[in-house]
Amino acid sequence: MATGKVKWFSATKGYGFIQPDDGSSDVFVHISAVEKAGYTALAEGVRISYELRAGRSGKMSTENLRVS
Repeated sequence: MATGKVKWFSATKGYGFIQPDDGSSDVFVHISAVEKAGYTALAEGVRISYELRAGRSGKMSTENLRVS
């Protein structure tokens, strides 16, 4: 699993971004992945582990989120 910290997340907008620990580009996180993990939102700066998957558009997004 990859790890990082929440760069920002807006429950109102329904998405946000995670800054990976490995220094790679920020990763998109959708509200559906957050809710599937049992959360309603993510706080900025929270440590998180996740798996990456390619979306329909070919862009990478997160799934199987776990707050550290």
